[in-house]
Amino acid sequence: MSELENIVEYLPFEQDIKVIDEQIQNLRSEADESTQRNMELRRLQSRKAEMLKEIYSNLNPWQTVQVSRHPSRPILSDYLQHMVSGFRELHGDRTFGDDNAIVTGLGQIGYERIMLIGQNKGKDTKDKIRCNFGCANPEGYRKALLKMRMAEKFGLPIVTLIDTPGAYPGIGAEERGQAQAIAVNLMEMSRIRTPIICIVIGEGGSGGALGIGVGDRLAMLEHSYYSVISPEGCAAILWRDGTKAGEAATALGLTSKSLTELGVVDSSIKEPLGGAHRNPRDTISNVSRYITTALRQLKMQDMETLIENRYKKIRSIGNPRQLEAQTANAGPASV
Repeated sequence: MSELENIVEYLPFEQDIKVIDEQIQNLRSEADESTQRNMELRRLQSRKAEMLKEIYSNLNPWQTVQVSRHPSRPILSDYLQHMVSGFRELHGDRTFGDDNAIVTGLGQIGYERIMLIGQNKGKDTKDKIRCNFGCANPEGYRKALLKMRMAEKFGLPIVTLIDTPGAYPGIGAEERGQAQAIAVNLMEMSRIRTPIICIVIGEGGSGGALGIGVGDRLAMLEHSYYSVISPEGCAAILWRDGTKAGEAATALGLTSKSLTELGVVDSSIKEPLGGAHRNPRDTISNVSRYITTALRQLKMQDMETLIENRYKKIRSIGNPRQLEAQTANAGPASV
């Protein structure tokens, strides 16, 4: 079995899909190869496609969060194996240690040589613990910045793949300067003199995501999320009730569609029918195509223009006049 051949676990809103899949499996297990059996199989497959299209065209924010966390969704290690050729990992921050939650290294996407920086959640339980479930410590962010400066020195573009519930909030991380490490990354990434492309491939939680999320292009996979806090954390603070995560997700406006409309995110990268977990290979191919296209566009700019445009892009986020115009165009807000 290929590493990308996934066993689908059904989300709460996919129970009708589960029923159809069971019917399809039962038909396929029959020895009968009659025309009637084949026609029924095609009918069920067609019905399944229609249902997936209907469901995934109308996901609410909380359902989007659930999709972004699906255990079969491709993570960093899948992208490294199937998108990046000749990858050579680089370790350590030269100060404290090597954080497994953030992976850095040199590689090639298509014809583009790049420095890749990504957050890795891990596959199995042992790997997840080793990677701290994708929650980086300060040394992870310092490692990332050290490799970004290396990329700048050698004129290599930077690609970051974001997938974390947030930076690690432990006592040791705070003692070693978690907030400062992230803040320094924000400042330095805003002025590094090489193209930077940032893509949210799953969860984009809090400062943990932002610590490697400043660049010339910020894109999200269609069913990923990007937020200042997780829905559960928001619900615990506002209502002291984690079960209100669905309401919090709606209030946070954390989907790719909402953030693209607000101008926070530049692009939403299409996922295959039924989400990335149903077709990881096509998802990775879509991400690869976005990266190579964006790099070609960015390389056409001289460095001074690139840095100036990046600065303007960052400064325009949350601009009151821009938000006011967007709100007016969107019509009256619901209360």
